[in-house]
Amino acid sequence: MGKNELEIVLYGAETLCPSCVNLPSSRETFEWLEAAIARKFPDQPFKMTYVDIFQPEGDQGKIAFAQRIIEEDLFYPVVVIKEKIVGEGNPRLKTIFAELEKYGYKANV
Repeated sequence: MGKNELEIVLYGAETLCPSCVNLPSSRETFEWLEAAIARKFPDQPFKMTYVDIFQPEGDQGKIAFAQRIIEEDLFYPVVVIKEKIVGEGNPRLKTIFAELEKYGYKANV
């Protein structure tokens, strides 16, 4: 067994953020991102977790982070890898892929 499974957390909400009117919903972004990562890094385990910022569940860290998104009025969905924000509002795959590569993920060319 090689690499550890990396957790990618997407913080979002059922309602769109006020400045994200024409963007896909958090849930759609989650599904799109999960599919894109699986295509880009096949056979490399990762775990996608969805956290609703208005009804957060999970460990204390996730709940606190969800609270921070509301308090700091961040654009959501917010994508986090190892407590680092890698996407906000309309996350860019390039940025997320680059972060995964730092942890040893190899892109399928």
